[in-house]
Amino acid sequence: MKDRRKAHRLPFNATLTIDEVYNQQEVIRESREIPINAVDISKGGIGFTAHESLPLGYYFNAKIDLGNGRQFYSVLKIIRKEEQEDAIIYGCEFTGLADILSLYIDEFETDASES
Repeated sequence: MKDRRKAHRLPFNATLTIDEVYNQQEVIRESREIPINAVDISKGGIGFTAHESLPLGYYFNAKIDLGNGRQFYSVLKIIRKEEQEDAIIYGCEFTGLADILSLYIDEFETDASES
């Protein structure tokens, strides 16, 4: 199968929390935190695992901390979902990621390749 990724993915270990999941018509999760475990990141998006089912095509807000004071908030759209035995693997794309924030990810990639 041909790899269709537009950006190089880097291992990224973090625990994030989703506090709202929504689309343009409705909010389906409010005031309830859903822990997720990030596994990789690129300028295009982030991959994570979770134990709760989240719908495709929905959005959530995330705070991404890349270390060394590089953190940002972004909206992510759930575009891929694969159910495994012990967790669900998701793929999300950044929506409206500012150029300066993609530079943070470039710096993160440089730091990761040097260590």
